[in-house]
Amino acid sequence: MPASKRTEHGAAAKRAAATPARKVVQPDKQELLRRLNRIEGQVRGVAQMIEADRYCIDVLTQLAAIRSALDATALGLTENHVHHCVSGAIEAGHGTAAVDELMQVLRRFAR
Repeated sequence: MPASKRTEHGAAAKRAAATPARKVVQPDKQELLRRLNRIEGQVRGVAQMIEADRYCIDVLTQLAAIRSALDATALGLTENHVHHCVSGAIEAGHGTAAVDELMQVLRRFAR
C-alpha cells in the first residue's frame, strides 16, 4: 500500500475512533450478516487459491466477484440508511447535516 494511502487509512481510523458510536438497528440485519459471512468465505477461498498458486485470471475473477458482493452489500446498507436515518433527520430538521454526511461517505465509494 502506498504511503499516502496508509496515511489516509490511518487518519480515517483515527476519525472513526474519535467519533462517538451511534447505534442503529439494521432492518435487514440477518441478511447483511449472511452476505458478509459469504464474502468472508470468498476471501478465505482467494487466499487458498493464492497459496495453491492458482492462475492469476482465476484469482482476479474471484476478486471481482468479492468486490461486486461488497458493492451490493454497501448499496443495500445505503438504501436502508437513506430510508431510515436520512429521512428521520430531514423530518427532525437536520437534513442538511445528514445529506452532507451521506455524500462524504459516497465520495469514498467513487474513488
